Amino acid sequence: MSRENISDEIIIESDIELDESYVVAPDNDFEEMGYPTVEVSEENQEAAEVLKSYALNAICEATCYVKLKKPNAAIRDVDVALQINPDLARGYKARGMARAMLGLWEEAATDLNMASKLDFDEDTYMMLKKVEPNANKIKDHRQRYEQLHRESEQRKLELEMHRSEKIAQAARVLHDGEVIDINDGMELRTKVKAAETTSRLTIIYFRATRCKLCRNMDPIYTTFAGKYPNIVFLTVDIDKLLNVAVAWKSTTIPTFFFVKKSKVVEQAIITDKYNLELKILTMLV
Repeated sequence: MSRENISDEIIIESDIELDESYVVAPDNDFEEMGYPTVEVSEENQEAAEVLKSYALNAICEATCYVKLKKPNAAIRDVDVALQINPDLARGYKARGMARAMLGLWEEAATDLNMASKLDFDEDTYMMLKKVEPNANKIKDHRQRYEQLHRESEQRKLELEMHRSEKIAQAARVLHDGEVIDINDGMELRTKVKAAETTSRLTIIYFRATRCKLCRNMDPIYTTFAGKYPNIVFLTVDIDKLLNVAVAWKSTTIPTFFFVKKSKVVEQAIITDKYNLELKILTMLV
């Protein structure tokens, strides 16, 4: 891919083939569940027992909801139970199974792994083996595209640095606020290209020392170069560079060529300060 096309690069993520035979339609017909807010302390063991009992009951209900294929209701009850007691293996198991029903594979794998660490059982292990392939595919998929995005951003950064360097190099060959006298056709092409790189308007003034009108316009042109430093002001003496004048089809002097992006947008014979500045301002709009 060329440098110029990197900024337009679009990364399209492909679909992942997952085993979703365990997934069910989400249940949304349940109410949020609260839980006792009794403050537990060493002096209040009765409250602690109440909370433990409440948590266990919530886990039992969650297990029933899993069997009834109501995963959201099960997750609701487990969330409440784990706020009371975060070490309930049955809670993580039930929530892991519920999350698997919703296709939340990575979250399901996390819960089932936690359940196995707290209290290993065969059912949890078997369910984990069903969930992990999908979870791993999603993880690998995400990591792969995150890497692609990082690489894309790095290429864009390199492109921007390359462009900045090109602009800096181009700016070095231009003299802000000054008129540049062109010595040959190659130099003219170089200056015009540098102006394009820096997104500047270029004015090429074809003149001759023997021309009285040109001698009148010379100091005006120099004044405008200082007044509009972001414009590139070039001068071509046709007596010295007749071949350049012929190449640009400049047959009358003084003639001004207005160039944007290396293309002539207008050329005009101008013999006074007012009309030259008016043309400059028109070109800047």
